[in-house]
Amino acid sequence: MGIDAIIAVAGLILPPAVDFIKKKFLKAEADNPESTMSSLATTNPDVLPKYIEAISKYFEAQVSFFNRDVSGAPSLWVINLRASIRPFGVIVSALILVFMAYATLSGYEPKVAAKETLDGVRWTCELILSSWFGTRIMVSSK
Repeated sequence: MGIDAIIAVAGLILPPAVDFIKKKFLKAEADNPESTMSSLATTNPDVLPKYIEAISKYFEAQVSFFNRDVSGAPSLWVINLRASIRPFGVIVSALILVFMAYATLSGYEPKVAAKETLDGVRWTCELILSSWFGTRIMVSSK
């Protein structure tokens, strides 16, 4: 039961902890387009439209460079499959845990040789479920 609690707590705490550490210690750079636009708006507002146009073209160039190997959009079934992987994993993990609980309450006792495998399956399902819930917890630094 101890390892189950550790896995569940780790899955719940690790995603928000990483989010908090990123927000707390990896500060956004002071030299970014937003701060430059803010400075230009107060000091030299007539240059601001040209700056915004230049930044837009720069971002478009970055996107086109990043997508240089992409030809067209992926098929709709590929998009749907990729979008359904995590929810499917969470649902299947929950069903497996419910089935394991039902089997245990019904008096099923697994063979000794299958105990390690069943423990691994249970721990994996617990980690999938708790990490899914953990990614829903957000820590705001503001």
